[in-house]
Amino acid sequence: MDEKEKMINGYLYLASDEKLYKDRLYAKDLCFKYNNTLPSNTKERVAIIKELFSKTGENFLIESDFWCDYGYNIEIGENFYANHNCVMLDCSKIKFGDNVFVAPNCGFYTAGHPLDKETRNSWLEYAYPITVGNNVWFGANVAVLPNVNIGDDTVIGAGSVITKDIPSGVIAYGNPCRVIRKITQEDRKKYMK
Repeated sequence: MDEKEKMINGYLYLASDEKLYKDRLYAKDLCFKYNNTLPSNTKERVAIIKELFSKTGENFLIESDFWCDYGYNIEIGENFYANHNCVMLDCSKIKFGDNVFVAPNCGFYTAGHPLDKETRNSWLEYAYPITVGNNVWFGANVAVLPNVNIGDDTVIGAGSVITKDIPSGVIAYGNPCRVIRKITQEDRKKYMK
């Protein structure tokens, strides 16, 4: 098994591997190109993301600046929106369903480092996937850590650090992020005038 296969399959891997390094440079170059393409040049911006990600819907918008490690481990569904300064460390799969909205300064981090210093100092790391369901909204400054699943129809409050799975149909926030309550029919009426 090479280092890329180890990375994708959740084993300790050497991030300094030459092939992974080249893959990261390719992705960083595409991110740089994306971030320096005029926002009004939507056709070119869409083409860059379609080249970078493994799967996209037809309708999506990612504001600049956007950064990722590889790109080929990212899937977004229909009507995906990410506001400014989104970071996706996609050493493992990051998968978003349809109608996902991401506020500014959010990060999705599949990569982690061993706790013991000898292993960590040898440049070994691990990566576990992140999966986000449909109709999920992330408030500003949210950090999603490795090996997290977030259910459909959920709202994550600003400033949350998500370390564990969050179920469907809830409002969750905090550090660490925890379920506060279910979303109810009353919530549907809250902003109606």
